[in-house]
Amino acid sequence: MTDKPSRNEEEFFALKEAELLKARRAEAGREQAEAERKTHYMKCPKCGFDLKTEEYHGLEVDRCTQCAGVWFDAGEAEELLDGEHDSMFHSVFGAVLRGVRGKATTK
Repeated sequence: MTDKPSRNEEEFFALKEAELLKARRAEAGREQAEAERKTHYMKCPKCGFDLKTEEYHGLEVDRCTQCAGVWFDAGEAEELLDGEHDSMFHSVFGAVLRGVRGKATTK
């Protein structure tokens, strides 16, 4: 009897080791992505300082504590425009929003 395992046994353990390594790499990637997300959470995209949630015309918006930039979550800008109809703000901000979206139509 030989001490050497059979070829099938070697393949089995090699596959199991590869699966385990793949799972560990995937978990490490998820952990790294989560850690990176936490470093950016509530940080200003322009200057990197902290964002503070404030109420503006009935909406909660994020304002930078350093540069005073205002950042909207998905749908907040549209909600703000729905409430403002006949103002210069609506006209200018609406045009900017359409430009960002790539739409040439007016509201």
